[in-house]
Amino acid sequence: MIVIPFLLIAPALWNGYPLLQYDTGGYLARWYEGYLVPSRSTAYGIYLHLGERSHFWLNLGVQALAVMWIVQATLRVFGIARPLQIAAIVLGLCATTALPVLTSLLLTDIFAGPSVLSLFLLIVYGGKFSKLENLFLFLFTSFAASTHSATLGVLLGVCCVGWMAHPWLSARLGARGLTRGSLAILTGAALLLASNFALSGKLAWTPGGSGIAFGRMLQDGLVKRYLDEHCPKESLKLCPYRNELPQTADDFLWGKSMFNDLGRFQGLGDEMAYIAWHSLVAYPGAQLQAAVKATAGQLVSVATGEGSNKWLAHTYGIIERYLPHEVPAVWRARQQQGKFDFATINLIDIPVALTSELLLVGILVGAALRGKLDDVALLAGTITLALLGNAILCGALSGPHDRYGARIVWIATLAIFIAGISHRSTAASTDTKHGAV
Repeated sequence: MIVIPFLLIAPALWNGYPLLQYDTGGYLARWYEGYLVPSRSTAYGIYLHLGERSHFWLNLGVQALAVMWIVQATLRVFGIARPLQIAAIVLGLCATTALPVLTSLLLTDIFAGPSVLSLFLLIVYGGKFSKLENLFLFLFTSFAASTHSATLGVLLGVCCVGWMAHPWLSARLGARGLTRGSLAILTGAALLLASNFALSGKLAWTPGGSGIAFGRMLQDGLVKRYLDEHCPKESLKLCPYRNELPQTADDFLWGKSMFNDLGRFQGLGDEMAYIAWHSLVAYPGAQLQAAVKATAGQLVSVATGEGSNKWLAHTYGIIERYLPHEVPAVWRARQQQGKFDFATINLIDIPVALTSELLLVGILVGAALRGKLDDVALLAGTITLALLGNAILCGALSGPHDRYGARIVWIATLAIFIAGISHRSTAASTDTKHGAV
């Protein structure tokens, strides 16, 4: 068991430094800049700040230990408790999924998957854990919810569906467990508001939701359509640029586009929200079609390593500005020398992720045909719901990205491992009984 945390951060150990991503800089800067930035959680920024003196190895240690405990706790409730079994499953996850890369990254993504598991354990199996263990599950779920609005949305969606299913599944989804889960999510929301107030002096939610939705509509052609139809009648800042709009949301929001010239979120935020809302009302059919297509695209966008390539200009700039003492270690790392080959990793990770999603559906179909919702099917249903919610929130609102899929799909692979072991144990037990007869 001692080796498991090191397996979970093996990419960082090989790299010689925690892995960085293009968005890492935005979170690092939250402690220093004193204002709110779209889609950058101040709660996670504070968490990163606490690890600065350790060169962020403290953060990776926390992530590895938390993931190890939650995976082990999930396996335990399914009767998988032998150390060799647990180590083999974690090794399997490290070899076939994005998990070790996520655990090695300074990014919120590592909290997405484990928080679904911790919420599941808190709601369904809280009675099997001690008070201290339940407290850890509660606090982890709360903090994870505060790190990213999409993570909070997924957890909230899972909990809401649990409440809706409660009248029919009260023996499995008890009111006490659902209340624990709901309070954990509300605590996460309160934590984010408190950290926003502490760092910015504003009791406000993290901004940027409408801007991200605008980006998805832009790349689907709906912003151009709206501008073409309404610029003759409305005075909008984007009207002079409607024939020069970038083709993708990433190019518009993060590239060198007219978005920068018009003041970014501060200068264009209100107009983007206006266009997003009015185009939603004006083209409901096209919006629905685009959202369904984006959701489906997100479900199959699962490649490891998006945004962690060699050139991470914004993150490097933030580190040089606020953490200059980190610069030598950053540039010694293998990542900055272009030695990470995510293409090779994805030859394994992508097929495993997609196969795991299909097998989850198979588990649910099998449960429906048997007319029995057993423990494995309940886990598979929870994870399937989380994957679908993640695809809707991330794909339909901001457009499909591999990063959004990879950060959560590994728990589907974990569920398949659990299903396989549980099926084998059941078959062995049945054979033993028949032999005794």
